[in-house]
Amino acid sequence: MLRVVFHQPEIPPNTGNAIRLVACTPAELHLIEPLGFSLEDKQLRRAGLDYHDLADVHVHPDLDRCLGGFGAGTRVFAFTRHANTPYTAIDYRDGDVLLFGREADGLPESVLADPRVTEQVTFPMLPGRRSLNLSNCAAIAVYEAWRQLGFVPL
Repeated sequence: MLRVVFHQPEIPPNTGNAIRLVACTPAELHLIEPLGFSLEDKQLRRAGLDYHDLADVHVHPDLDRCLGGFGAGTRVFAFTRHANTPYTAIDYRDGDVLLFGREADGLPESVLADPRVTEQVTFPMLPGRRSLNLSNCAAIAVYEAWRQLGFVPL
């Protein structure tokens, strides 16, 4: 099982898209509060379509409770535009955590500096571009990890 973690997401359709993503792949979604929306939000429900019941979604009050629940030795990859390691340079394993920040400003420095973060990784982009969409980033990372794992159900 891959674990997608959104740290304080703000935009309901991005989380709705991630719900669809984890429903269709061997992944679960973990949301760290505060959320910028209600889980009953119409836009979130619309983006997630009828996949909500098929998705494994967990809400955590903070980063410590989220990461602490995964157990010692869990690898955590923090996705940030400030990293130098491309997401394709990682040899993903079952149980890895793919950690993403808020849409407006990404992961805060305190999260990036957390000792449980195994490595900071990035998506290559053309110069002068600020960022990719959050749910698109999660999809790219999940499918790369799953591809490396042979697209088998974990």
